[in-house]
Amino acid sequence: MDIKLIRDEEGLQRAFARMEELWGARTGTDEGDELELLSIVIEKYEDQHYEMPASDPIEAIRFRMDQDGLTQRDLEVYIGSSGRVSEVLNKKRPLTIGMIKRLHNGLNIPYESLLAD
Repeated sequence: MDIKLIRDEEGLQRAFARMEELWGARTGTDEGDELELLSIVIEKYEDQHYEMPASDPIEAIRFRMDQDGLTQRDLEVYIGSSGRVSEVLNKKRPLTIGMIKRLHNGLNIPYESLLAD
């Protein structure tokens, strides 16, 4: 195991290639440990070099709806009346703190996604 910090795109590509070779290695083996360490090093490099844009709160809600097969009616318990749900989803009404808390607690949507600009 010879893992080095990734300093450039070429190093990133080498790490990905090695990761692909190790894919499926069992946890607790030398190969499994190497795979885990590679994933940490790759994540560190990507966090430093690739900016992740803030998510849109409405897109986060729509994503959860799609994942869980929810309808607008299902959101009424978190947001309010059907008209209010429609206004929020069409960006005509902002989310309130109460809505954000209920959406987070009820649908496990991260606060960071719901509070993004």
